[in-house]
Amino acid sequence: MMNEKVINYIESITGKRTPLLEEMELYAEENNVPIMELVGIESLLGILAIQQPSRILEIGTAIGYSALRMAEALPGTEITTVERDEGRYGDARDFLARSEHGSRIHALFGDALELQEEVKKHGPYDAIFIDAAKGQYQKFFDLYSVMLTENGVIYSDNVLFKGLVAEEEVEQKRIRNMVKKLKEYNEWLMSHEEYETSILPVGDGIAISRKRGERK
Repeated sequence: MMNEKVINYIESITGKRTPLLEEMELYAEENNVPIMELVGIESLLGILAIQQPSRILEIGTAIGYSALRMAEALPGTEITTVERDEGRYGDARDFLARSEHGSRIHALFGDALELQEEVKKHGPYDAIFIDAAKGQYQKFFDLYSVMLTENGVIYSDNVLFKGLVAEEEVEQKRIRNMVKKLKEYNEWLMSHEEYETSILPVGDGIAISRKRGERK
């Protein structure tokens, strides 16, 4: 993970966001809504700009911040995003309706573990972004990787969880269980027979998984 001085430096030279995005950042901070850290989202957007996906599936909308960032950075991309929290889903709909890019974002309400058929209607997907319940990452991956195009990529956020995955012991029980799940997920990803994964220590940690292709 990068130290705080480096993070502050990168943030200081990062371009300004639109007034709507800055309003969303402030809203998230004031209401304890987890959105991607600035360095993390900028890194993800840079990778997506190279990949140029036509369709993206996002598991975990929150207030729609990352979906809107992706839509703004990728003008030709359609995004389907899923959120199970009714309050956050309502906030997301309100924010997205105020953006000219909101019409390319299909926000679905419900548990991603139960919305396969609805999500499938908007696919297949060139990129899948997992940023929801940490304990369910492997289930999300298994459930939706079948909707990925041949050269598609799966991105998983928060896989380093503030660096706690590198600690041998975590004091708080609730956090300890979450860290345990993320460690298991990371190890599962790294040993996956069908996917090749790299973990970037930016933001809160982003795992990038691509199909291995045929072995010679």
